[in-house]
Amino acid sequence: MARPKSEDKHKAILAAAVELIAEQGVSAPTARIAKLAGVAEGSLFTYFPSKDELLNQLYLSLKSELREAMMNRYPRKESTKNRLHHAWQVYVEWGVAHPQKRKVMALLGMSERVSKESKAAGMEAFADINALMHEKGSDGAMRGHPPAFAAAIMGTLAETTMDFMAREPKQAQRYSEHGFDAFWNAIAKK
Repeated sequence: MARPKSEDKHKAILAAAVELIAEQGVSAPTARIAKLAGVAEGSLFTYFPSKDELLNQLYLSLKSELREAMMNRYPRKESTKNRLHHAWQVYVEWGVAHPQKRKVMALLGMSERVSKESKAAGMEAFADINALMHEKGSDGAMRGHPPAFAAAIMGTLAETTMDFMAREPKQAQRYSEHGFDAFWNAIAKK
């Protein structure tokens, strides 16, 4: 009779994967991930049948973690600007607080080993935020462009903002506000 899977081991494997993928990229060997997680490599494959499955589940786990952070205390009844500002603020704070996870999420987002279905599910998790950007973009500077374009602009501005926040922690809030202003001005109606 097979032993039940341990949630602690599952989490340990994902945490080890974050650490090694941040260091070595998606080519980080499963043997090293298993060793860092404190499990046998065969046990890793009990939890994740293949490395691609591990990468896909890790991608979705990171997206889910970020979404949970963004949607916690999400101001649903406030203005579009305030809701987007909340999402922005949480996103950049999460990215600065979790630089390895931020890097791994970006690497996995570009990897062909993460399926189109997983990437779509990762984007679907942010449907509320994407809808806001689409709503704002339909009457502003992004009019006529796909919502993914506004999301890419947000992502690029957020990455730059996070880099400056991490480099100069005493100025983090200032950088966050200026980054959001740049984003808002890029999508808002003039």
